[in-house]
Amino acid sequence: MFGIPLGDDGTELRPLEPWQAEEFLAHIERGREFIGRHVGLADANRDVESARAFLTAYAQKAATDTGRILGIRTAEGTLVGGVLLRTMDVVQGTAEAGCWLEPAAVGRGLVTRAVRVLIDWAVEERGIHRVEWQVPSANAPSIAVARRLGMTKEGVLREMFLYRGERTDIEVWSVLAPEWRAARAAERAARSDRGTGPEPVEAAPVSA
Repeated sequence: MFGIPLGDDGTELRPLEPWQAEEFLAHIERGREFIGRHVGLADANRDVESARAFLTAYAQKAATDTGRILGIRTAEGTLVGGVLLRTMDVVQGTAEAGCWLEPAAVGRGLVTRAVRVLIDWAVEERGIHRVEWQVPSANAPSIAVARRLGMTKEGVLREMFLYRGERTDIEVWSVLAPEWRAARAAERAARSDRGTGPEPVEAAPVSA
């Protein structure tokens, strides 16, 4: 199976497919409490059957070009997190991106690198004009990712999301294709000026 390098540390972005349900569930179990603090991924994957159904739903989204899911793997091949396009409307040119990570992989910049690949692909390969990032106001790490990606905070949907019996404020962040391309061009120019060579992670095919 192919992998998209996420840097020089051997980590890769690879498709997640229904046949990997047991491995996916084991990964969720390792980080269930941590992952489930702000997102419903942990609650949606309680056993092998629900994990397979979850991955099958994304396989169907890939087949209909309405979403994608990919796993973040270490150099040893261990699944430690992932990124996704929860929705993707090619006609309208819009998509909503998301992410998750188990505790052992936190603090290495993996999510930021992985989402950058995903947005590159959505913008350059699928012609997406607007990539949105919806995040609970209490999820500071995810908000930090949005900032590092150069997204703009558009507002707060007050008590929009009912999660585990409590109403949660949802922040809406986004980046538009012209903004994304300009930022990426500036990054490449800065690297060239520093003499560090081309950035190791560029737009690449993302399929399942």
